[in-house]
Amino acid sequence: MFEFSADEAAIVALVRDWVDREVKPVVRELEHADTYPEALIEQMRRMGIYGLAIPEPWNDAGVSAACYAAVTEELARGWMSLAGAVGGHSVVAKLLIAHGTRQQQDHYLPRMATGEIRAAMALTEPGGGSDLQAMRTVARREGDEYVINGSKTWITNARRSQLVALLCRTDPAAEPAHRGISILLVEHGPGFEVSRDLPKLGYKGVESCELSFDDFRVPRSALLGDAEGHGFAQMMRGLEIGRIQVAARAVGVGAAALEDALRYSQQRESFGQPIWKHQSIGNYLADMATQLTAARQLVQYAARRYDSGERADLEAGMAKLFASETAMKIALDAVRIHGGYGYSTEFDVERYFRDAPLMIVGEGTNEIQRNVIVRELVRRHPVGS
Repeated sequence: MFEFSADEAAIVALVRDWVDREVKPVVRELEHADTYPEALIEQMRRMGIYGLAIPEPWNDAGVSAACYAAVTEELARGWMSLAGAVGGHSVVAKLLIAHGTRQQQDHYLPRMATGEIRAAMALTEPGGGSDLQAMRTVARREGDEYVINGSKTWITNARRSQLVALLCRTDPAAEPAHRGISILLVEHGPGFEVSRDLPKLGYKGVESCELSFDDFRVPRSALLGDAEGHGFAQMMRGLEIGRIQVAARAVGVGAAALEDALRYSQQRESFGQPIWKHQSIGNYLADMATQLTAARQLVQYAARRYDSGERADLEAGMAKLFASETAMKIALDAVRIHGGYGYSTEFDVERYFRDAPLMIVGEGTNEIQRNVIVRELVRRHPVGS
């Protein structure tokens, strides 16, 4: 349990048991129907999962980032979409904790901890992808209000959230561009439209939406913190826990695929023996277990770096890069081990194979992660001139 406290170890065990008892028996039907898992989400809310990233004084059951990552892994082991339902919510909570005013914290965090308020973050724009500094969504000041115009896409939980952390330009003329970017805490209202749910290969059940803002007005107090122009740096720190969470999701998908492959390889026989005894299958299983263990350790390493308060973009980027690529490989190998059944919708391994690519492109593509990693490596290990 990675030296968790007794309370944290009990929380992880509780979620693991809940996944096995409540999620796994129903997930295939819900996923194939692309049905929002209302009952499971409500159970997560009652269990306190929405508040795990929120500490005292707003919540008495907050946990370390390391424990949060382990809980995320267990949720994703059952159904990756459940982990996605709480991912952006936790990033917004961390943004409020680190950068919000005390009034903002007291207004939102207690109700976010109970899941009464669920939050989403809105970064990506059509045609923008990972280039956040190229965004075109603008919030201009008019008296005591901001007037917002623009659009966002691939926003998870946007339709069912009550709060959205919106990354936008408050000074389009700023140089460099990131100095003109701020985060606004917005709630649904006239001029804010969730236009459609995007169809997806995997990651079913939880919506990913397009958002549009047409002269949408919010009060000046919606600005995260006390000053404009800090949104880009704030969000980059927020994405550290976001990338740790995505990496933990990948470990959960990989763990589920390995569990199914290991079980199937002991039950399925060919040429008079269980297929795990065939060297080609045994080698797959050995590599899958080794790679998954390494990914899990890397995620925990990044989470503990984050818990220390030190900058963790290098470690989070490494964890997200390695864990997501590992999940994709393990999912494919699980399909190989299952043979024709791995291609059947009657077996869960086809779902793992459809869910795994999200972690490769979500929260910044892996190509972007490599840029983050090398830039931070050079910053930490400069060569003197």
